[in-house]
Amino acid sequence: MSNVTKVSEFLTKAQTFYLLTTDGDQPKGRPFGFHMVVDGKIYFGCGTFKNVFKQLSVNPKVEILALNGGEFMRYDGSVKIVKDDALLKKVRETIPQIMAMYDKNGWEMGLFYLENGHAEIRGMMDLKEEFDV
Repeated sequence: MSNVTKVSEFLTKAQTFYLLTTDGDQPKGRPFGFHMVVDGKIYFGCGTFKNVFKQLSVNPKVEILALNGGEFMRYDGSVKIVKDDALLKKVRETIPQIMAMYDKNGWEMGLFYLENGHAEIRGMMDLKEEFDV
């Protein structure tokens, strides 16, 4: 199993995971649920009108925290924002209800993946696995 698959499967099992950014010198976290794997990269998305997207643009270093049962995963790296109509079409197929809401309100979905990623899967008392993504 590839490292990308390990991260994606953990995120899928967790269902909700948390994207951690900074706003100036203040840490910020918010729940996310959407991700998709395309061509060996894990893509995430959020509205370009949201503060989180602005924070990603200012400081691309982020961490994703996901919990699954007695284990948690930390996945960090630098955000690479992409504009790609083919990817956006796949997002529309994956989450049509959310994209319909975006279209209705004239919102744009911003897509990104993490470069130079590093992940670790842990129990509360031990490291289970650590790898680059």
